[in-house]
Amino acid sequence: MTKSAPSHLLPVFARADVAFERGEGAWLIGTDGERYLDFTSGVAVNALGHAHPHLVAALQEQATKLWHMSNLFKSPDGERLAARLCEQSFADKVFFCNSGAEAMECCIKVARRYHAMKGHPERYRIITFEGAFHGRTLATLAATGSAKYLEGFGPPMEGFDQVPLGDVAAVKKAIGPNTAAILIEPVQGEGGVRAASNAFFKELRQLCDDNGLLLIFDEVQTGMGRTGELFAYKRTGVTPDVMSLAKALGGGFPIGACLATEEAASGMTPGSHGSTFGGNPLAIAAANAVLDVMLKPDFFPHAQKMSLLLKQKLASVVDRHPDVLADVRGEGLLLGIKAVVPAGDLINALRDEKLLTVAAGDNVVRFLPPLIVTEAELDEAVVRLERACTTLLAAAKLEAAR
Repeated sequence: MTKSAPSHLLPVFARADVAFERGEGAWLIGTDGERYLDFTSGVAVNALGHAHPHLVAALQEQATKLWHMSNLFKSPDGERLAARLCEQSFADKVFFCNSGAEAMECCIKVARRYHAMKGHPERYRIITFEGAFHGRTLATLAATGSAKYLEGFGPPMEGFDQVPLGDVAAVKKAIGPNTAAILIEPVQGEGGVRAASNAFFKELRQLCDDNGLLLIFDEVQTGMGRTGELFAYKRTGVTPDVMSLAKALGGGFPIGACLATEEAASGMTPGSHGSTFGGNPLAIAAANAVLDVMLKPDFFPHAQKMSLLLKQKLASVVDRHPDVLADVRGEGLLLGIKAVVPAGDLINALRDEKLLTVAAGDNVVRFLPPLIVTEAELDEAVVRLERACTTLLAAAKLEAAR
């Protein structure tokens, strides 16, 4: 048996023993030639699947022209992307960066700077919610508030007050003279595919209006079509003042964005923020290409139809396998199944069936197919889920008989 060479990658990921060499739409092809149905989508990144021809062409064309030129100079393509995002949203201003965590850092700075420039530097605290996930930087870890992510990194950054999701009374109690903003995900992806009610979001909007606070939506995972609309805030009935985007914005090419109203962004002046690579020409070309596809008239109706079908199909499997699966939750193609068995066991069994899924909190397995997934591919995923459930149930019965 050949001993594998030691990895020089920092061991911060528990990587599955499978590697891929290429992808086609909703499929990944392993280095061993096996085909896997990808319902992970790079954790909600590959919204248009793998090797989408329009994205490939856009990057190939841009790669022959310009890769990087610094934000010291004008970016006509970046201006166009920003204008398109603002046209499709509540926003007036956009800052481009490289990741979701960076987008959230910008949101936090926008909120703090907004109050400081109005003569209230003491207003810097942000209310966040239990079960949230906002990133891996020290500030976004503090906003997340989870002990397992904060352990070993010293005192958490000051300025975040965490309350239970959906608890209006707790939010009201947390608001004080130092509060600057309220930060929330329209759907908690990492936290177990959990969402507060629309009534709760409306309460938050009112509390922000009444207390002079900014409302920040973290749409790193939910944005760019994942919930069936370009932006998930449109499904809540409220409009935020600031919003983060990343993941699917570049269809797989790293890019993040902080969107804000003119008023919310009023404190951000030259020198107050920046990024060397943010909004580089390759990333901008990828994001513009993603918008080209997503803004076609038939794109979201298809995604919404696939969402409804997948939710129905998953619910039917849950009904047939109550000893393995508990319930289906989520919106759009951000769906989760709460498992009865350990979620990791279900993910492993699905991977054995060549169906890729991803874990979330609350013992949930996320199903995140690309938004271009077909009904035939949904049917195939359900067949593989059925087989995985049967395998897990048989293993459980065998174990119980011993």
